[in-house]
Amino acid sequence: MQTAAPEPPADPTLSTDPGSPPPAGGRSWTITELAQEFDITPRAIRFYEDMGILTPSRDGRNRVYDLRDRTRIKLTLRGKRLGLSLQEIKQLVDMYESPTDTRAQLTAFLGILQAHRAQLEQQRDDIEVTLAEIAQHEEKCRGLLAEAGRG
Repeated sequence: MQTAAPEPPADPTLSTDPGSPPPAGGRSWTITELAQEFDITPRAIRFYEDMGILTPSRDGRNRVYDLRDRTRIKLTLRGKRLGLSLQEIKQLVDMYESPTDTRAQLTAFLGILQAHRAQLEQQRDDIEVTLAEIAQHEEKCRGLLAEAGRG
């Protein structure tokens, strides 16, 4: 009888409570620093905050981003590169902060990836059909131009 492998330790970059100040001695960033680091606009970062993906703490009127927020931006941008919606990204990122059982997280992520793959494959098929139609029209135009040149 096999025993279950121990669960990996929780990711420390995602373990702080939302909106809490960074851990003592923990690194923090301003909105401008993160925008420059990830080559996105401060407005995009504020939008991610409005969507509930980021929850920076405040120092007066200034937002203070900790390692958790920085990691969530990185995961958000990775999800966007995969073509996921912000709602899908938020759902997945939020799951990483849930209890240590990753089975549900991985199953949900796999489902999202499979659906996205199917959508992209359908788009590729549609593009191939459109390209074939364009090739037919080009061929017909070339034929008509050749006839017009002989006449």
